[in-house]
Amino acid sequence: MEEKLPSWRWAIVSVVCLLCFMANYMQYQVSALAVEVMPMLNIDTVGFSMLFLVPMLTAVFFSIPLGALGDRIGSKKVVTVCTAISVAGGFLRCFTLDSFTMQMTSMFLIGMGISALNANLIKVLGTWFREQTGFAMGLFYAASCVAIVVAQICAGLFGSVFNSYMVAAVVMTISWVLWIVLDRDVPEGQSLPEPEPVLDYLKVAIKSPGVWLISIGVGFGLASTTAYAGFLPQALQLGKGIDVATAGFMAAIVTVGSFFGCIVGPAFCDKLGKFKGFLIVTTLIGAISMFVTWYTPVGFLLWTILVINGFFTAINGPIMQSMPVLLPEIGDKYAGSAGGIVGTISLLMSYFLPIGISAIAGADYTMNMGLESLCFLLSVVPVFFLPELGRKAMQAAAAKDGE
Repeated sequence: MEEKLPSWRWAIVSVVCLLCFMANYMQYQVSALAVEVMPMLNIDTVGFSMLFLVPMLTAVFFSIPLGALGDRIGSKKVVTVCTAISVAGGFLRCFTLDSFTMQMTSMFLIGMGISALNANLIKVLGTWFREQTGFAMGLFYAASCVAIVVAQICAGLFGSVFNSYMVAAVVMTISWVLWIVLDRDVPEGQSLPEPEPVLDYLKVAIKSPGVWLISIGVGFGLASTTAYAGFLPQALQLGKGIDVATAGFMAAIVTVGSFFGCIVGPAFCDKLGKFKGFLIVTTLIGAISMFVTWYTPVGFLLWTILVINGFFTAINGPIMQSMPVLLPEIGDKYAGSAGGIVGTISLLMSYFLPIGISAIAGADYTMNMGLESLCFLLSVVPVFFLPELGRKAMQAAAAKDGE
């Protein structure tokens, strides 16, 4: 018999997706408003990159301690406090538009909420969705895709940078209040495990080979798709002679494909009941579609390949990130610590690997696309060494143990 899941899980995933949406929206506002922000702060492209990527730096520093703290005192308290810091950062950003240092500080603070949520995401969704965690994780990823598109379309519609930032800060505040009202650490009738010292949680997660394999797999996938997203518009313009507007639309169509991949892929995998084979096949298709993009002539076929690319390269992330809670040695109790390790390792890889690819390939777009495709393909290697954690395989193992 499959476990009956609590209906309140839909309220949980809704508010989680809302927080994810707002965090990504507030970050990508900077990208959408770059033409106004850069002269306002008197910064060049290096300064802009620093400003835009600061929230990722927040996660690198705090993912592991925030995940372990979530295991000890519950994820709701950790995310509540850190999102309050993000709200403060959002309002600080509105009133310090003439200071690069303060804008960097505010963006760092804005990253606190999503860092806490990401570190405890496996714990939150795994507690409420159990074997359907991959599907819930797909919704989370889809919310980030929508946020990027909405930020690019809407961030400049409010008349000024101040107005745009203020509206975002207010909506983030509302999201924070909804989290406080709606979130619960565990379903009704359950209780949090007895707390242990923070280091004890970390020791269990660190000793798990599965956590490290998942971290590396997520890291390769995230690094390649991050590099690809930043590289594609200029590659289309300079390498294929496509105008700026069309190149922007083509980059956006990849995100549309990613949105559907985030939802359809994990849902189908849950129905299938097995992870490994599905991940191997879809990752291979994603790597091939990423690679052949560069060799596809401009026209309808290129648009089609870009959608396929976005769809299949988006499937890997949510499924891989849902796995730690299914590891027997991790479960709900140590999921926050495991999530912190996955977040830290994957973000470090997504920062350094694209830099390495750019250093090797330079302006050689063929080599750049090939290395990104190879990087994405490498995300499947750790899957070969993981146990099968799909629902059907685990049910079969439980039935065997019961004999």
